[in-house]
Amino acid sequence: MKKGNKYGTHRVLEPKGVLPQPANKIDNNMDEIYDNEILIDVQTLNIDSASFTDISARAGGDHEKIKEIMFDIVAKQGKHRNPWTGSGGMLLGTVEKIGDALIGKTDLKVGDKIATLVSLSLTPLRIDKIKEIRSDVDQVDIDGKAILFESGIYAKIPSDLPENLALSALDVAGAPAQTAKLVKPGDTVIIIGAGGKSGMLCCYEAKKRAGVTGKVIGITHSKRSTDRLMSLGFCDHVFPADATQPVPVLEKVEELTNGQLADVTINNVNIPDTEMTSILITKDSGVVYFFSMATSFTKAALGAEGVGSDVTMIVGNGYTRGHAEITLQLLRESKKLRNIFTELYA
Repeated sequence: MKKGNKYGTHRVLEPKGVLPQPANKIDNNMDEIYDNEILIDVQTLNIDSASFTDISARAGGDHEKIKEIMFDIVAKQGKHRNPWTGSGGMLLGTVEKIGDALIGKTDLKVGDKIATLVSLSLTPLRIDKIKEIRSDVDQVDIDGKAILFESGIYAKIPSDLPENLALSALDVAGAPAQTAKLVKPGDTVIIIGAGGKSGMLCCYEAKKRAGVTGKVIGITHSKRSTDRLMSLGFCDHVFPADATQPVPVLEKVEELTNGQLADVTINNVNIPDTEMTSILITKDSGVVYFFSMATSFTKAALGAEGVGSDVTMIVGNGYTRGHAEITLQLLRESKKLRNIFTELYA
């Protein structure tokens, strides 16, 4: 086997010298793997919510057109990085082959079912057939292969949770795990996009961390997500709003917090132009965590400057230590969460 680079730069075709994620094209030839790679037989792609929403809109919701767009993305790049959003997703598959250099260095063995916890935007991928598109959960079942680099992180699918349930939760594992790190007892926490997959997990975790002296406010979009979140009972207040309209949202938040605003704001939406809402509803000493892949750094940075806001802004790194274990544990802890995730995703 040929020797590979830990971070996968040996797969980069253009431009040379960059890492696989920003590369325009990577080598997705699966006939031969490098000595530090893991070959995966792919079962399901869990497309990033911002990416799938964008692709679906471009295809007019037509599944055949969605297939064409996905095939075209992989054909041009050797990976599934949405050229319009820059985001990818993750995958579920079975370990097919392990490079010689990793033997004894990994706890994986051939036949293990895993979810990759690195983005499809850097993962060498070959799609042979798209078998089913599940638009309601952003999942696409395929026949195909993928490569996990030596530096790539993953989670073994637990035996006590259905595969698609675990995959859906692991896709957004960074959000509730970061929430656990950011929220302190007594905090007022506002979650934008609170009725979605990552939002519900964050609401549960935020309430657990903020405690009885804290307050959790969920901002939703549709009536369905509003009703769903209210039924879970994780939030002290839930209200629907257009998060691209900052002033009306700010007025509602001022009312609910007696003008105190949020200590921590978590942005989980899958659409652009919600940066200013996140900033305005957060107090000067507070923190905004942008988990949304639709976030514009330029809009957030210049927007905060423009309104004289001294909030601390955190880019939504999808990884934090222990994030997979933390997130799967939430589904075990909360029967309500597990039931709703089973209904929606499993």
